[in-house]
Amino acid sequence: MSYISDNIMSRTGGWLLFLAALGALAVSLPTTYTVRGGVHFLLVVGVIGIWRYSVGLTHFVRAMYFLKWAYPRFRREAERLGESAAPSHVYLMVTSFRIDAGTTAMVYDSIIREAMECGWPTTVVASVVELSDEMLMRAMWRKLDPPGHIKLKIVRIPGTGKRDGLAFGFRAISRDLPDENAVVAVVDGDTVLEPGVVRKTAPYFRLMPNIGALTTNEFCEVRGSYLMSEWHKLRFAQRHMNMCSMGLSYRVLTLTGRMSVFRASVVTRPEFISDVEYDSLKHWRLGEFRFLTGDDKSSWYSMMRLGYDTFYVPDAAIRTVEHPPDPSFIRSARQLMFRWYGNSLRQNSRATKLGPRRLGWFTWYVLFDQRISMWTSILGLTAAIVAAIKYTGIVLVAYLLWIGLTRLLLTMLLIATGHSVGPTYPCILYFNQIFGSLVKIYVFFRLDRQSWTRQKTRFSADNASFQQRMNRWSSRIMTLSAGSIFLALVMKLV
Repeated sequence: MSYISDNIMSRTGGWLLFLAALGALAVSLPTTYTVRGGVHFLLVVGVIGIWRYSVGLTHFVRAMYFLKWAYPRFRREAERLGESAAPSHVYLMVTSFRIDAGTTAMVYDSIIREAMECGWPTTVVASVVELSDEMLMRAMWRKLDPPGHIKLKIVRIPGTGKRDGLAFGFRAISRDLPDENAVVAVVDGDTVLEPGVVRKTAPYFRLMPNIGALTTNEFCEVRGSYLMSEWHKLRFAQRHMNMCSMGLSYRVLTLTGRMSVFRASVVTRPEFISDVEYDSLKHWRLGEFRFLTGDDKSSWYSMMRLGYDTFYVPDAAIRTVEHPPDPSFIRSARQLMFRWYGNSLRQNSRATKLGPRRLGWFTWYVLFDQRISMWTSILGLTAAIVAAIKYTGIVLVAYLLWIGLTRLLLTMLLIATGHSVGPTYPCILYFNQIFGSLVKIYVFFRLDRQSWTRQKTRFSADNASFQQRMNRWSSRIMTLSAGSIFLALVMKLV
């Protein structure tokens, strides 16, 4: 009770501090002031702002419709099917590599218990690298002693990355020759399954014949600072809202590697396994290179290419154990954003080529908008700074007040997701907007550079080769040129 009381007090104090800061900005503005060219400045920034906020509002409205009306209808239809919607077999495949033993034990325990609870014929497939993980899985298996309809299959692989771990696991499943009604849940090594997740997800494959895969709601337990914990929680709240919006179109934009469920007949297809294991991109300037990370984006792209739909189940939850890659918040955010945005942009460059006929107009626009938002998200701040230098610093104060008010409103909207909302969210939202846009711009011109934060795996290349030197220098030149053109346009508009 004392912890809960202290937590409520700290959150209340945080909100009061934020509101006090907004009040200080408001009273610091003069009651009347004019800025030469101010009307033009407000028109330019306002029109772009309305466009950007309209995109966010559209996602919010779609998400609320999905949560309150569309999904409950799907859930009732699935429940009416009863046991006729049961899969013929369930595969729970987990991939583990260099995760601490405590987290791994929690994950294995939740998977075995979920196999026992669902009551359907189940095979647990553990794709592991190290002998210690295999020994831990076998020890958990002996301890829980699951019934005879639950089998264990250990797949030992070399430590060459998660993509190989998934491919080896999929091939092991394919050797069982699963039928059309079998499903495969792919679980990451730091993901704890909440009870009932299999029974909540499996029936949709019978209800919706063209669904190739679906993903679930995520909550997190962060082994790091308070700020890092709030940053991750905000990310999952935003993810939930975006997933609900895209689930309305049967086009969730990523099949999260932490926990997604597939049709067994899809993951056993040789072309799907190849897409996950050997995915690559041929870039006009950087040449052809294989994807090191982003298996969740590769599996989504393969689904779209093969003609399947994807779905989101908001009431099926998992809990991830997050280990920040660095004690510093800024360095951790930079490393994680570099990986996330790199994966998204590498997928984006070829997914849009599938066209609106395959993706649907809304999904195609959302993908196209990802390329634009990295620039429009920093336009307001850049314009405010230029206007403050050219005219008066009052412009910057007014802009900061506007940012504080709008981010407060966006934070309030996130309450509807069912995720917790903290007093740091308005500031973190703006940090993600500005810092995230800068990382996106940097990554956009360096799509061949990849890293995996936990395993410390990096894209290896011969830095002495002529091609690599050209790539490195051309990336710098293009980044500088794009930034200069953007700044020149903003100065012209202001």
